[in-house]
Amino acid sequence: MENLDVLVLRALHGWRQAGRHALLATVVRTWGSSPRPVGSIMALCEDGSVVGSVSGGCIEDDLIHRYAQAGKPGPRVPEFLTYGISADEAHRFGLPCGGSLQLLLEYDPAADGLAELLALLDGGALVRRTVQLSDGQASLAISPSADELSVSDTTLANTFGPPYRMLLIGAGQLTEYLATMALFNGFAVTVCDPREEYRRGWSIVGVSVLTEMPDDVVRAFKPDPRSCLVALTHDPKLDDLALLEALQTQAFYIGAIGSRRNNALRRERLIEHFDQTEQSLARLRGPIGLYIGSKTPAEIAVSVMAEILAVKNQVAPMQTLDVGRAKNELALGASQSGALACGVEPR
Repeated sequence: MENLDVLVLRALHGWRQAGRHALLATVVRTWGSSPRPVGSIMALCEDGSVVGSVSGGCIEDDLIHRYAQAGKPGPRVPEFLTYGISADEAHRFGLPCGGSLQLLLEYDPAADGLAELLALLDGGALVRRTVQLSDGQASLAISPSADELSVSDTTLANTFGPPYRMLLIGAGQLTEYLATMALFNGFAVTVCDPREEYRRGWSIVGVSVLTEMPDDVVRAFKPDPRSCLVALTHDPKLDDLALLEALQTQAFYIGAIGSRRNNALRRERLIEHFDQTEQSLARLRGPIGLYIGSKTPAEIAVSVMAEILAVKNQVAPMQTLDVGRAKNELALGASQSGALACGVEPR
């Protein structure tokens, strides 16, 4: 599954290329709580088709109604539209208490400009799109960083990037669950496993599967700040060298599956045999995932995906309990339940 912004832009380009009227709505400001962050986009076709989201749905309904009432307008300059200023309007449009948002509506963006933007994104570029508010003309420039949306009296500038990428070492059952979740979250997923017996049962559509040694794959993959790598084989011959290669890159997340003991042994091994230090291994995560008491591969994948998304979104994963304490409390709870079932009061 593609990155949501790319899906929106691709649908918009298809409509405009076919000569259909359409608009692009961008969230440019929010006040208080809001359903979608600044920079979120949606596309609306003249027939009422919608791709993307700027709210939980009510604002989309209002935009469809407004667009239908307007008929098929000729060229129009971009305009701002604000929702949620009054308490009644916030309630009507399902905005959180005190929430308001402002949209910029671009009418009939040029198909050729959208095609150029999509070509750059498909090529892996980070692109800054600047719209002139006076006439709707848009220009594109390669951006060195994912700058936040900015709006002035004359322009709106929004940065679009290629999909986030995930490289998974190992093609086991856990990898299948994690790859599926990553696809639904807009990641482009690559799986590497030189072991034919593990690749044989691979069944997830939309994932690139490579057979080379993992460290070679990491070098060719060239992880960047929009990339993450997760080692899932439990085999030091496959995981260790790949992790060392990844630590030389700008990947935003590097982690390896395993218990606390196995991860401690891995660090000792890398320090002793590969001249690493605690400082050079500081970015290596393990055990990976948020502690949610997960037992099955599917639950473990949920915990790992949640941690990756938290790091991607620059949110420190909050844990109310450390892992050891959480396990002790679970064990205590289980023993108390057993005691109560036997008619014994816990101490």
